[in-house]
Amino acid sequence: MCGIWALFGSDECLSVQCLSAMKIAHRGPDAFRFENVNGFTNCCFGFHRLAVVDQLYGMQPIRVKKFPYLWLCYNGEIYNFKQLQKQFGFEYQTLLDGEVILHLYNRGGIEQTASMLDGVFAFILLDTANRKVFLARDTYGVRPLFKVLTDDGFLGVCSEAKGLINLKHSSSLCSKVEPFLPGHYEVLDLKPSGKVASVELVKFHSYKDEPLHVACDTVETLPSGFDVETVKSNIRILFENAVRKRLMAHRRIGCLLSGGLDSSLVAAVLLKLMKEINISYSLQTFAIGMENSPDLLAARKVAAHIGSEHHEVIFNSEEGIQAIEDVIFSLETYDITTIRASIGMYLVSKYIRKKTDSVVIFSGEGSDELTQGYIYFHKAPSPEEAAEESERLLKELYLFDVLRADRTTAAHGLELRVPFLDHRFTSYYLSLPAELRIPKNGIEKYLLRQAFEDSNLLPKEILWRPKEAFSDGIASVKKSWFSILQDYIDQQVDDLLLEKAAEKYPFNPPKTKESYYYRQIFEKHYPGQSNWLPHYWMPKWVKATDPSARTLKHYKSAAQE
Repeated sequence: MCGIWALFGSDECLSVQCLSAMKIAHRGPDAFRFENVNGFTNCCFGFHRLAVVDQLYGMQPIRVKKFPYLWLCYNGEIYNFKQLQKQFGFEYQTLLDGEVILHLYNRGGIEQTASMLDGVFAFILLDTANRKVFLARDTYGVRPLFKVLTDDGFLGVCSEAKGLINLKHSSSLCSKVEPFLPGHYEVLDLKPSGKVASVELVKFHSYKDEPLHVACDTVETLPSGFDVETVKSNIRILFENAVRKRLMAHRRIGCLLSGGLDSSLVAAVLLKLMKEINISYSLQTFAIGMENSPDLLAARKVAAHIGSEHHEVIFNSEEGIQAIEDVIFSLETYDITTIRASIGMYLVSKYIRKKTDSVVIFSGEGSDELTQGYIYFHKAPSPEEAAEESERLLKELYLFDVLRADRTTAAHGLELRVPFLDHRFTSYYLSLPAELRIPKNGIEKYLLRQAFEDSNLLPKEILWRPKEAFSDGIASVKKSWFSILQDYIDQQVDDLLLEKAAEKYPFNPPKTKESYYYRQIFEKHYPGQSNWLPHYWMPKWVKATDPSARTLKHYKSAAQE
């Protein structure tokens, strides 16, 4: 994890512009570099480093003797860099996983480069010999990337939007900052003036397609067929492989643990594999919640079962409320459920950074979208419509859960790893017949639970624990976290302000005091940027006025039982 930033064709003094690069310093607390591009005085790179791999030669932009005309700034982890080296005979100059991007590009161009990378990434690649700039982002947007491109060819690129919104250009502020689409690369021509012109934006991978890099994966061809035992075995093999490849790190590994199915599976498989490869330290797991919250109690059971070094972070409503503004500034969104869920994750990340030496943090993001884990999937009209909804949620992950997971951890200089979003695992799961993936017997994620039923990785009551939204599980059953927030905010927002909300905020107008309160804070830090969120996250097929699972009938009946 790190922070990348670059400008091409700046009209303003770069020493002034680089102040914007410092807005993302939290992403790389270990080192910073600011470097001009030879021959292009108005082009530069900025890099904030979190040293996780190759602590000696890991500074960026990466340049190697073999390709003196290539400059690379990237944020991410490429898990198959050693396999690619073996397959193509690459001669690496450093131990950096990202160096493979330079060799792949030299061998086969940008299309092959992006398609062959097994990992999470956002990168800026400059080829001064051919006067090209390339931008690319991984399939699910696990690593963030934003850009601004003006009509006259000034380009700014950054890991977070906050590093671009105050750039100066031609005596005016650059306003059209937008997220770079996941699963895409863009080709831009670099003019002698240092300015650029976009040539094409290409989608290089669809999550339903088996990725090209499967050809050099450590797991060979899997048995075909859709009989349940074969499917369950394949799920276990691919998920374990997804966790194993993410063990690549020179810093201590930890794991977030809510006590729900997803984070518990990640933690259990992670600890099993760490023992297999004789990692010398114990696995630290981290749970957060209010006193005696469901998540704390469930996480305690899991930690005892798997034998992790468990940490509990207990917070009160006042601490959570005080964190709201910092959370919204970090997130760069005003989405209701994203903010609610981010507060706990932000506070636990703060604890990890201050109180422990764990830096690489595993988590369970992506499972709900992939395996149909949200409560409202029980109401899907058909397996086919449930499958379509699952795919829509995966496509929009970069706007919601993946955004939350990245920003709350990166705000405290931690690196997040999400095995449920492994390319091969997700493409296999999505290739299964729609009827296999739907909730069964009133239980969501039935197939995933069934796959691990005989593994003894988790206690049965955890493996079959019903879905609990993270933002609700951290509070008590009697009073949800969203209710606590709403009670506080009700006193902060006047009724008249809410009545006129649509006039003040015509795009995505707030419908509740809570959403109005979040929107006010967002506009304070990012005025006029409401288009970053195309719509609020809300459940489908139910008449919901609030995104919380606890407001749905299915949850209420399950809780009463």
